[in-house]
Amino acid sequence: MEQLDIFRKWVSESSNIVFFGGAGVSTESGIPDFRSVDGLYSQQFDYPPETIISHSFYQHRPEYFFRFYREKMLPLGFEPNITHKVLARWEEEGILSAVVTQNIDGLHQKAGSQRVYELHGSVLRNYCTRCGKFHTAEFVKDAPSVPRCSCGGIVKPDVVLYEESLDEDTIEGSIAAISAADLLIVGGTSLTVYPAAGLLRYYRGNRLVLINRDETPFDDQANLVFHDSLGSIFSEL
Repeated sequence: MEQLDIFRKWVSESSNIVFFGGAGVSTESGIPDFRSVDGLYSQQFDYPPETIISHSFYQHRPEYFFRFYREKMLPLGFEPNITHKVLARWEEEGILSAVVTQNIDGLHQKAGSQRVYELHGSVLRNYCTRCGKFHTAEFVKDAPSVPRCSCGGIVKPDVVLYEESLDEDTIEGSIAAISAADLLIVGGTSLTVYPAAGLLRYYRGNRLVLINRDETPFDDQANLVFHDSLGSIFSEL
């Protein structure tokens, strides 16, 4: 039996699928990957991206931070792709219990997924650091410089910056979902970013499927490995 046939069989036999995804899920919707050759990390700026999107840089150089954020990290106007849509369909059918994502673009929800654990937050949620009022991504995008609430406070995206901790409830929910999964599909991630990549160790089953164009440190631990694009695999499911 070929690998794809095995994968289809596992999906048909599962009632508690969890999908763990990284930037490769979003690149197929046209959103640049932070770490790809053509992505954010290969471009030249006055400071390394890791520095600019850190909490301390945001605090000390908010104008520069938001200029960079608007240009490189605010993916608006993109649409879900086949992977997003299949996952949403599986959830509606009752065989997928959760999506755990490292992406911040909200495309899983746009496709219809309800139970999504966003490890690194979302550009669609923005809150005043003074009064807590919610603001849209468009408000941040259209602000002339540092986005400010009517109360005068800075409006900060609900995105986890370097030097910031992941949300504890999101982590706990992700661990619970992965621990209970009968099929864990990991896609579009190099599995080199921690603590997110460390969540895989909570999987207790024997149906771990990895889908990534390049090799990952977890390939030898997986039960099925596809070195291919997510779209080409999910279009067959």
